[in-house]
Amino acid sequence: MFQRIADFHEWFAERRAASACSVTRARLDQLDGWQIQQGTGTIQHHSGKFFAVDGLEISTDHAPVSSWTQPIIIQPESGILGILVKRFHGVPHFLMQAKVEPGNIGLLQLSPTVQATRSNYTRVHKGKAVPYLEYFQAPRRGRILSDVLQSEQGSWFLHKRNRNMIIEVTEDVEVLEDFCWLTAAQLGELLRWDHVVNMDSRTVLAGWPLAETHWGRDAAVDRDQLSELLSWFTEAKSRYQLTRQRIPLTNVKNWIISPERIVHENDAYFAIVGVDVEGAGREVAGWSQPMIEPRHPGVVAFVTRHDGDEPRVLVHAHTQAGTHDVVEMAPTVQCAPGNYEDTPPDRRPSFLDHVLSAGRERVLFDALHSEEGGRFYQAENRYLLVEAGPDFPAETGPDFAWMTLSQLAELARYGNYVNVEARNLLACLLFT
Repeated sequence: MFQRIADFHEWFAERRAASACSVTRARLDQLDGWQIQQGTGTIQHHSGKFFAVDGLEISTDHAPVSSWTQPIIIQPESGILGILVKRFHGVPHFLMQAKVEPGNIGLLQLSPTVQATRSNYTRVHKGKAVPYLEYFQAPRRGRILSDVLQSEQGSWFLHKRNRNMIIEVTEDVEVLEDFCWLTAAQLGELLRWDHVVNMDSRTVLAGWPLAETHWGRDAAVDRDQLSELLSWFTEAKSRYQLTRQRIPLTNVKNWIISPERIVHENDAYFAIVGVDVEGAGREVAGWSQPMIEPRHPGVVAFVTRHDGDEPRVLVHAHTQAGTHDVVEMAPTVQCAPGNYEDTPPDRRPSFLDHVLSAGRERVLFDALHSEEGGRFYQAENRYLLVEAGPDFPAETGPDFAWMTLSQLAELARYGNYVNVEARNLLACLLFT
């Protein structure tokens, strides 16, 4: 436990120095343990586990274009993202891990107590066991505060979900070298630092009970309003169409496929690249893998307003290629502005310019965070909470709805409602 946040940063710098990890770019056709299937071009692990990269054909009436094809990650197994909590002198402390991921900016970031795919924790790689896993598998010795299958990035994963868990214990817990206890206030401060708290931690923290936060005394879920919001969400799912079909990776259109990498012909959106990893302090000493590399940094933002004591956020019913359902509840803005540089104003994402032009007095939260560093290489989003300005429109259209913090927090406790980017921002709201 750290008395001062400066003590944490000193410890974190020591763990970074001890990690001694190297990540080097590699050709897709030379990744150790991976193969490219003849005919289809599918990139998969020789064990058939972990994940694969394949092609996807998408048709929808709820996107700037009605149909397209793209590469996408296929990872049908659900991993465990779990945070262990214990109260010291009545104050909840969260057991966090300093963990290297090859795609993280800065490599080392704070991860959950357990962050492991099924292939990892069943030891397909024949490596070391995952520490603390026993607290998150039945029969458990702690109290379940949150346990839900949550979706991940729908633009890059097909139907990907992970089990998000928070387990509270009362017994003594041995703190291993790369782990530390942090309070909610300390986590809140670290969420304001760029590239410290990783994506997997942020999505799990979104499941922390609202009653345990500083909002808990005043926030209460209005059930009638919640029913109206659920009806709005169901209406959006019913109004739009989304069909997906896996296709051979070699059949994706407008993408350049080579033995070195896969990239869009306009050098937009993302690329598929390969990396070799050494010395990451993980269950195995080194490995190779393909990764998604975004071509531009993103912006993820909630427009907010205050009605009384509790903030409201403007939620977007958003369609992405790989989600389980037609829409999920997303932030007001979720895009990579670099993909829209030459787009006419009337075709740019709604409210993007309102967010980007906000004066400092309207920006309540602003931090750069990495996305999932195990699958995405140097993926960076600017996370923002922006107060609605006086010129913000009263009518926002059928795809948007105002929602209180307590309503969003309630819905985030269930799967396939609130997308991962919105959950990340929710964690920032709850803890800062």
